[in-house]
Amino acid sequence: MPALQTSIDDIRIAAAAADRMKAADIVAFDVTVPLGITDIMMVATASNERQVLAVAEEIERDLYLKCGKRQPREREGLTEGQWVLLDYGDYVIHVMHEESRKFYNLERLWRDCPQIDLQLEHPETSASAAPDESDESADSIEA
Repeated sequence: MPALQTSIDDIRIAAAAADRMKAADIVAFDVTVPLGITDIMMVATASNERQVLAVAEEIERDLYLKCGKRQPREREGLTEGQWVLLDYGDYVIHVMHEESRKFYNLERLWRDCPQIDLQLEHPETSASAAPDESDESADSIEA
């Protein structure tokens, strides 16, 4: 069963907020099949700790204002600013510092999952993006 349309719509709002704050390499995967506990995992990169926190704050603000006062069930990593995790239940958002993203390489966990079309107008990519991050074989959900 694919991700719920409401989750896809919310994640597009989150991705647009991250993009507006100059986050790079924003991707989202439909992880309903392998996980079953959540619909979508989104990952965004920020170049420094201050930007990690600003991106996470902007995502929270937009989801609250545009998605019926939606608030995360859990927030982790706000003190360090290296990797902020926002758990909304139906989807989980990871805002990661460039070094943390490169080290943990979360995309490898979900590379077999369909990638969600985030419909970003001006997506940013970092110079350090791994070449295999845009795996051509992954299906794209355009719902």
